[in-house]
Amino acid sequence: MAEKLRLMTVHAHPDDESSKGAATMARYVADGHEVMVVTCTGGERGDILNPAMERPDVAENMIEHRRQEMARAAEILGVQHRWLGFVDSGLPEGDPLPPLPDGCFALVPLEESVPALVEVMREFKPHVVITYDENGGYPHPDHIRCHEVSVAAFDACGDPERYPDAGEPWTPLKLYYSHGFSRARMVAMHEALLARDLESPYTEWLEKWPAERGDITHRVTTRIECADYFEVRDAALMAHATQIDPNSRWFAVPLDVQREVWPYEEYELARSLVDTTLPEDDLFSGIREKVST
Repeated sequence: MAEKLRLMTVHAHPDDESSKGAATMARYVADGHEVMVVTCTGGERGDILNPAMERPDVAENMIEHRRQEMARAAEILGVQHRWLGFVDSGLPEGDPLPPLPDGCFALVPLEESVPALVEVMREFKPHVVITYDENGGYPHPDHIRCHEVSVAAFDACGDPERYPDAGEPWTPLKLYYSHGFSRARMVAMHEALLARDLESPYTEWLEKWPAERGDITHRVTTRIECADYFEVRDAALMAHATQIDPNSRWFAVPLDVQREVWPYEEYELARSLVDTTLPEDDLFSGIREKVST
């Protein structure tokens, strides 16, 4: 019997898993593979972003709400889930930026956070790991730290001399960065909506996009067709009711337009211990052949 393939995605906060690569995960779950989401922090310092949830009882029990939301999203996606147990750093604002709170995830030494993730990796034994790029997808301190922890754990996981108390060594075979915030995708959706005489939620965003920011499209190596799972993605997103307004831009583009214009989610292959040909249309490309033999 062929071994099940295993995919692990590592995220900074609850709801990140549903806004970055959720349809990909749902597709691989439907294909019979095992998928685990690891959430580094509890999202304790997140604001309430859905006006319908701006109630005193929600604010007073934010941690419990976010745990329940994450459990529901994991159920919808069909994935396993682990909390890594660190504390949300919050998003500092101001000029100059205020210092980060003591003890938050972004300030925890890598010597403490990396073995925590290595232990989960060695237990789950993923063939593929997905995380953020060096900019965190966007420069939230927890996202950048998530990248640093994930890459270090990926590299250490198979080394028997690193973190011997974290379980038997296991060598993941591929590491990807998720690239969901693409200007090219935004432009394509914007133009498709205008061509259909529909209002675009991206007009102001594109006008303010700094020229020096460029786009990440040139870094994309792997596109996963997953349009059949966009409804699952959206349901998982809406499970995070404190964070996702159902009337927001997340849901402004009709699904039929999304399926026609941009029916995939995109990734960058950052590490590979197997042979694969770029561009790819499968995160397990090269791994299927290795595992089957």
